[in-house]
This record gives sequence, structure tokens and C-alpha cells, in this order.
Amino acid sequence: MKCPFLVAAAISLLAGTASAQVVQAPAGAVEGKAARGIAVFKGIPYARPPVGDLRWKPPAALPAWQGVRKAQGFGAACIQPRPRAGSIYANPPAKIDEDCLTLNIWAPERAKDAPVFVWIHGGALTTGYSHEAMYDGAKLAARGMIVVSINYRLGVLGYLAHPGLSAESAAGVSGNYGLLDQIAALQWVKANIGAFGGDAGNVTIAGESAGALSVMYLMAAPRARGLFHKAIAQSAYMISTPSLKDALHGEAAAEETGQKVAAALGAPDIAALRAMDPVALTENAAKAGYMPWGTIDGKVLPRQLVEIFDRGEQAPVPLIAGFNIGEIRSLRFLAPPAPASAGAYEAAIRARYGDLSDAWLRLYPSRDPGEAVLAAPRDALYGWTAERLAIGQTAIGQPAYLYLFDHGYPAADENGLHGFHAAEIPFVFGTAADAPPFWPKIPDTVGEKRFSAAMGDYWASFARDGNPVAKGQAAWRPYGKDAAFMAFADVPRAGVRLMPGMYALHEAAVCRRRAAGNLPWNWNTGTVSPVLPASADCP
Repeated sequence: MKCPFLVAAAISLLAGTASAQVVQAPAGAVEGKAARGIAVFKGIPYARPPVGDLRWKPPAALPAWQGVRKAQGFGAACIQPRPRAGSIYANPPAKIDEDCLTLNIWAPERAKDAPVFVWIHGGALTTGYSHEAMYDGAKLAARGMIVVSINYRLGVLGYLAHPGLSAESAAGVSGNYGLLDQIAALQWVKANIGAFGGDAGNVTIAGESAGALSVMYLMAAPRARGLFHKAIAQSAYMISTPSLKDALHGEAAAEETGQKVAAALGAPDIAALRAMDPVALTENAAKAGYMPWGTIDGKVLPRQLVEIFDRGEQAPVPLIAGFNIGEIRSLRFLAPPAPASAGAYEAAIRARYGDLSDAWLRLYPSRDPGEAVLAAPRDALYGWTAERLAIGQTAIGQPAYLYLFDHGYPAADENGLHGFHAAEIPFVFGTAADAPPFWPKIPDTVGEKRFSAAMGDYWASFARDGNPVAKGQAAWRPYGKDAAFMAFADVPRAGVRLMPGMYALHEAAVCRRRAAGNLPWNWNTGTVSPVLPASADCP
């Protein structure tokens, strides 16, 4: 008689052994691997490689392939510069290439009409990739949904605008190529996800940081309408965006910026730019000061994001939006220099904010100016955006769920990184053990696992039916008339009126900058803010 222990071990081993999984999709047959009830398909192309003459062109459709395509290895990341030394986010991809327009799928075996969760990675539209280990979709997929992660063009290859490129376009526009990639990926999902057991009529887009900026761009983009049905924006920032041909709101015209970059690189025309090595081009453009943003071109992005949401022209979908208490603690380059003294700090604020100074100093008092210069840009960038998104969706009759991530653990707190930027991601995905190598290590405790399970449950149930619920946890109510929110602290805790006065102050400041017409609204806040004009049309 066989030993029961050995039999059980053999059964366990077999249960964890991956087996081939073939799906016949409209794009072509793909072969992934299935293990523990989840089938994984890696590196599926969703558009033609944007190389050669297709560099700086909208993504082109990929003809259906013949035979069975192996989908068992991740594709290359899009071209990107090396990460900053000392960054907790540093985790460069093993391979980069212009041929990078691929996506990955995690699907429960025998899924049928399952909700679809599309993850858009962050990285300032400059770095990042879809298959970073922290984004592994297996645990979210185990909650009954299909998880898709996508690559999109980055940096100068993804967002360059230039008169020569606009002249090539039938619409007369340029830039936004990375955003158009995201739209193409969603179109691929719509056409193909049913073959993997997904419901193309129940797609949630989600992203963090630049991924959340991308979520807002998609909510604003007419071409993306109908390709998704819910949205999650984690640490989004609704900052001023360059216009294609005009210098507006203190931002240079995007085409002018493109011309300056080309000149700095010694390229007389687009042909010369296309002849350049993509890695050298990306790194040298960054050294020349190029920063990628979307472009307000009247076509792909019709207006500034603030205007889209003011006019109620954004996608009418349920939304989760939130930010982290320690956003700037890991992004200190976004913080103004600490003032020499409390008096100097107060004087700088009063000189810049005028009649708004008292409200500012109540929220960010001079008794701790070092802390104030961390809290103020956090709120001006991320807090104001999150609440503005909740207010905007509520105004058009859609449920919106606001959150504050205020969760700490020893390795983060001991290094002054309580609730840092992106800290929520491994808790949502259930990938604490797979965070980047320099990430503050999340302890493997029952409490942290329970907290992560709650966040995963809220996100998954929202993707399923637009109602974030976690069994045995606090009820998360829509923002609504009483400004409800959820604080993810030691445990999820429901509340109302997050940081009273915060949203009103920063909305008033942005309103005055918009009214002036020549002032951007971004991280130039607090002691480095321009002098705000008084405006009869603003609070």
C-alpha cells in the first residue's frame, strides 16, 4: 500500500504543474499555460511593431496569424531609459525593443462571460512595463475575472509631436501615440477577449500614476468611448497639458517642443529622427529635457482634462479614484525646497496665495514647514485630482468611490515612507512577495495578508458589477452628497469629508491659474507657486 503522504504530495505536485492551454481567438490561435486553475497567455501582439516607417504612426492593425502562436514568454518592454540610481522603483526590464506592443492575459480556466480588468502600468509615461512581477494577475484572476496587462510606447517614441509628423497625418495632428496604443489594445480586447472567457461588455480600465493619467486620457478620448465600462484611477494627476500648435496655460506648444528636441538631437527632419537608434534617441531626448505628455490636439484629446470633466464630456462610467498619504515621500524631487524658517515659509505663501493664504496655512501650517512641503504637492497633484474625479462622475450620475491609502508597515515607516507613491499596488494584486528589489519589504503576516485580500476583493467586485465590496469589511459608499470615502489604514475604514478644505483650496488655485491663461497647474505649488491672481469668477 502506498504511503498516503506520498500520494498527497504527488497530487499536490500535479495540481501545480502547468499544462498547455490553446485558445482559438479571432486574432489567431494562441497557446498559453494553465496551472492552479489559471491560464496565462504572455506576449500576445495587439498591433504591428511600430518600427521603421511606422515609428510615430498610429498603431496599425495586425493581420490574423496562421497556426498556433506560442504565448508562454513575456514580450519586450517598450524602449525606456535606465532607472534613476537609488530609486525604490528601480526594476529595469530584461529586454527592451521598439517591437513591444503586446499584452498578457490571466484567465480562470473555463471562464465564461467573466469581467475584464485591463491594467495600464505607470512610470511617468517614460518607464515601466506590463509584466513587472508586481502586476502578476493570477490572484485577481482567481477572484473570477480576466486580467489583461498592456505595453504602450513611452517617452519620445510614444508622445513626440512635431510639424513634420502632423503633416503626415490625415487628421493633421501628432503626438499621443502611446495613448493610441492603449486604445488599440482595448480594441483588441473587445474583439478577442470573448475567446478567453471574458465579457467584452464589462471591461474595467485601471492604472496607477501615469497609468491613472492614461485612464483619465481614455475617459476623455472620443476614440476610446464604449471600449470600457468602469475605471480605476490610482494616484492620478489632472495637470495642465500642452496643446498641439499653441502656447497655452504656460505650456509651450507640443509641436514647438518637438522641433526643439529634434534640433537638440541634430535631426533636420523626421526621416533623420526615424533613422536614429531608438535607445539612443530615447535617452538623448530625455537628456535634452523632453518630458512625455498627452497632446491637446482637438482630435484624440479634444480639450484640457479639467474642461472635459467640467463640461461632463468624460466617459459616463462608474469610477474608483484615490491617492496615498505619503505620495511625495518617495517622490521628493516633486517637493519644493524646505524653507529656511517658519517665518520665511509664511511670507512665501502669503506673497503667492493672497486671500487664499489663511486657508493654505490652516492646511499646511508653518509649525512644521518640512512636513508642509510634502503634504501640499501631494494634495495639489493627487488629492485634488482624486476628489475632482469623484465629484465629476457624481455630477453626471455615475457612482464614484473615493479612497485614501494610509497603510503603513515597519520597513516603510522606519524609512519615512508611510503610504508612499504606488505602495497600494502589491496589496491590490496580492503580490507582496513580488515587489521590486528596493521596495520596502512587506511583512508576511496574517494581518498584511488579510489587508491585501480586502483590497483585492474591493477592486475585483467593482470590476464585476461596479460596487466595491469586501466580505467582513467596511461598506464603501459612493462619494455622493456627503462626500463619502474609504481610508485604507490598518484596516479599511469608512468616513466622510476627506481632509476638509483641501479640495476647495486647490480647486480655487487651479481656477485662478486657468482664468489667467498663462499659468500651468502641476507641481509648481506652495513656496514655488506663481503669484495667483485674484479672480471674480473663482473662489
